[in-house]
Amino acid sequence: MATWSNLNYQNSASPLMEQIIFFHDHTLIILIMITILVAYLMMNLFFNNYINRFLLESQMIELIWTILPAITLIFIALPSLRLLYLLDELNNPLITLKSIGHQWYWSYEYSDFNNIEFDSYMIQSNENLNNFRLLDVDNRIILPMNNQIRILVTATDVIHSWTIPSLGVKIDANPGRLNQTSFFINRPGIYYGQCSEICGANHSFMPIVIESIPMKNFINWINNYS
Repeated sequence: MATWSNLNYQNSASPLMEQIIFFHDHTLIILIMITILVAYLMMNLFFNNYINRFLLESQMIELIWTILPAITLIFIALPSLRLLYLLDELNNPLITLKSIGHQWYWSYEYSDFNNIEFDSYMIQSNENLNNFRLLDVDNRIILPMNNQIRILVTATDVIHSWTIPSLGVKIDANPGRLNQTSFFINRPGIYYGQCSEICGANHSFMPIVIESIPMKNFINWINNYS
């Protein structure tokens, strides 16, 4: 989860989020190089005393400053396209989770296991329970680690957005439409998210919590729930 004064991405808990962070760093380095180059050229222009009275045009300079930005954009676009296709890839999911957005809570259905269904409401922060303000819920999503998970997302009233930053997942929940994506959790833990689409008065109060556990514990949870 995000912590105080953390200006970077959250630590990734999925291969897709790792790729997103790599692409972010790659793009940031290119932007820093461009900024340094432009700042250097501008400082030279401000502080030099040389004037060329006969320089009216230079086709070579225009060719260079047209081709170089195009090459730079190619270096950004190719990894971006690769990442977009990776995010859309769906590889034999083991479990399908359905998430339904309401004003202002989430409902979940495990349709693979005798239709396990529950609502997930935000709970009040409590120092004794050691939970987080505006982030914890009464019923967490329980999922097995090291398995491909598919999530189907929809809504019953207005547009919501199911977002877990540490997993690299952000998908809109539209009424009358079923969107799907997938993710792979590669370590155990508790991962927090929120609705990231302004959906009404209590938009800030519909958090998402995923608890990632080993497969053996997940099977025990399914058996106990049933």
